[in-house]
Amino acid sequence: MVKLDNNKLVPTIIQNATTNDIITLGYMSPESFELTLKNNQVWFFSRSRSELWHKGKTSGNYFNVQSILQDCDSDSILIKVHPTGPGCHTGNNTCFTKEITDLPEFTFANQNETILQQIFTIIEDRKLNPKKGSYTSKLFTAGIEQISKKVIEEAGESAIAATKEDKNSLIYEVADLFFHTLVLIAALNVSPTNIWEELEKRKN
Repeated sequence: MVKLDNNKLVPTIIQNATTNDIITLGYMSPESFELTLKNNQVWFFSRSRSELWHKGKTSGNYFNVQSILQDCDSDSILIKVHPTGPGCHTGNNTCFTKEITDLPEFTFANQNETILQQIFTIIEDRKLNPKKGSYTSKLFTAGIEQISKKVIEEAGESAIAATKEDKNSLIYEVADLFFHTLVLIAALNVSPTNIWEELEKRKN
């Protein structure tokens, strides 16, 4: 028996079976657990996208399962895997790279950050798996220079809407600016997480 949390998920630790390094922490649903057993590769349930997620489908960095263990309370899972590439979207072999030496500032995850992350995930998928008729895929095909021009264009239109004190237009144009900025950083293999980390430095 495996105990699920209030979201009907179970936290799952992924460990490198060869090095014993902890790679990442994800969440599994009964459906993703069944797919993991069936395919012998790790499937998660993405909380941000509310859908099943085959780890490696987009990046090619799969987690091939060696063994699956549960803890003594039956409320968490440990899966030992043989990864086919970096386990973290940053390109690192593990997601756990930041050492904490002092008491950190604790904060709640912001829902707006989650929305941006959801959009960024789709953007990355359009980059790696171009889709016919997709505006985002067309931007990547056009290249960095064209994407950069769109960011400049949307920034200008946002500023114009602000000078006119047109709040509705400002909201629309800033949304466009955010979107094209996410496309730009994806084109350069930068993650929104890198942006959040930089913003954290500017709180004082």
